[in-house]
Amino acid sequence: MNLLDHVRPLLDRAAAETRDPRLAAARRRLDEPLRVAIAGKVKAGKSTLLNALVGEELAPTDAGECTRIVTWYADGHTYSVTAYLNDGTAEARPFTRRDGAVQISLGRPAEEVDHLEVRVPSARLRRHTLIDTPGIASLSTDVSLRTMAFLEAEGERAAQTDAVIYLLRHMHGADVRFLESFHGDGLSNGTPVNAVGVLSRADEIGGCRLDAMESAARVAARYASDERLRRLCPVVVPVAGLLGAAGATLREEEYRILAEIAGMPMADLVELLLTADRLAASGEQRARVLARLGLFGVRLAVRLIREGEVTDSSGLARSLTGHSGIDRLREVFTAQFVGRSEVLKARSALAVLDECIRPGSPLAAEAERIRASAHEFVELRLLHQVRSGRLPGTDGQLAEMDRLLGGAGAAVPARLGLPADAPRARIIAEATEALARWQGIAEHPFSARELKTAARAAARSCEGILATQYQAG
Repeated sequence: MNLLDHVRPLLDRAAAETRDPRLAAARRRLDEPLRVAIAGKVKAGKSTLLNALVGEELAPTDAGECTRIVTWYADGHTYSVTAYLNDGTAEARPFTRRDGAVQISLGRPAEEVDHLEVRVPSARLRRHTLIDTPGIASLSTDVSLRTMAFLEAEGERAAQTDAVIYLLRHMHGADVRFLESFHGDGLSNGTPVNAVGVLSRADEIGGCRLDAMESAARVAARYASDERLRRLCPVVVPVAGLLGAAGATLREEEYRILAEIAGMPMADLVELLLTADRLAASGEQRARVLARLGLFGVRLAVRLIREGEVTDSSGLARSLTGHSGIDRLREVFTAQFVGRSEVLKARSALAVLDECIRPGSPLAAEAERIRASAHEFVELRLLHQVRSGRLPGTDGQLAEMDRLLGGAGAAVPARLGLPADAPRARIIAEATEALARWQGIAEHPFSARELKTAARAAARSCEGILATQYQAG
């Protein structure tokens, strides 16, 4: 039985005994896609990143009234918009599409709306629901509080999201404070594996030069190695969201305009692309392309076309996507979130259960038994201890334990530090060596008591890897 097979019947019993609708909702949530929120400061590029991840222009990127409201984007049979109001009622809302983005008519003040749900036929939204949140540190305190209230698990109230992608531009104290509030010390809040950092608008960090993404990668690596940030958000990926969104939705007409620019004499081209203002002032069509790709994107596209690396719109679209960092983010997204969706959903469900039942009851005891015995939860607790500096051990031991417990991704090769296509024989050999090593640490008389406990859990992870490999054979 997997972890959710233990949690489902417990929630069924609790819902039947208490008749609490929150438990019925939590039970349904187990079989729904993972909920992933996109958060960050105002103008960090959250809506643009969401569009790039979905591969469709959905979320409006202007500062309209709806950007002040938490908005869910989920898979559906057809396009629809539902407003969930603060009084607990829901109503369908009319909408239009402008330049692809869903423009919603609220019909009431934004303050009366708890959240919006936009349903879209989308293969990418079948495995995870993306949630666009208002900007943190907004000039409007009310707008910031909406996001904080949605993401935090305050007191006995469980968080409504399973994981978060947090957009950083520069390392501000507000960013660290938010991540700390999202995590907390227990599993009812965040954990080190359900937060991924994105160095957003990465192309602007290097002044939109052609090597801007390389500069951004160095900055992201510095952030990821920062001790305080690493324990809260261990992976930071540089992404040019505007470029990723443009690559997913590039139009033939835009390629034609870029090809015309690429055909200009070099001296005129250098002059034109010197600043965004010069390019925008050179014609309405060019200004629209600039708004879609950004100055870095236009410069990159022109170079690719001029040097013959791409010869049509589809080739340019693939290249822009490749340079944007969005593919790397999807890889991290899959490793960190999709690969461990069961434990993240179970964590969220048990947090709701804690909120609804009496401490010390048989239901509470069963929930605690699942938390204590399920190895997936043991791994999350240990990862938290490793990343918060609470576990004794050498740097090498802690680095290996972080990886073995799934810190770099839940997939077996990632846990062993092997390439994704590593052969089964090598996986078995590496896991066997790791098992012997951690059993030795657990049994060594000079190992600290906390390290012995952690080593036994690491050995259990190795045994799990070996069991799956032998079963597969």
